[in-house]
Amino acid sequence: QVQLVESGGGLVQPGGSLRLSCAASGIIFNINAMGWYRQAPGKQRELVATFITGGITNYADSVKGRFTISRDNAKNTVNLHMNSLKPEDTAVYYCNAKIRVRGLGNVNDYWGQGTQVTVSS
Repeated sequence: QVQLVESGGGLVQPGGSLRLSCAASGIIFNINAMGWYRQAPGKQRELVATFITGGITNYADSVKGRFTISRDNAKNTVNLHMNSLKPEDTAVYYCNAKIRVRGLGNVNDYWGQGTQVTVSS
């Protein structure tokens, strides 16, 4: 069993900052990748940022230069530092992890419950 627990969402004014965290727990053998997706009201889910094995990161064009993704491998945690937030960043943010469970050979996708980020004055 694997559980992803997200924290750090909330209300912030435009131009402000938030830090999201996601911790994976369970019978984890290894984590191939962790990342963040978001879904705004009436919009499709979209990739925000990913942190892939080897330290490779990828960002959506809309957040490049403003968001930074990082991982704490010892804690099985991924963080998303969000700066210069805009109203259009308002969305439910979902943590995603590609994890191989101990005792199994396959890699599965796991998702957090989502955390609300609201950017408004």
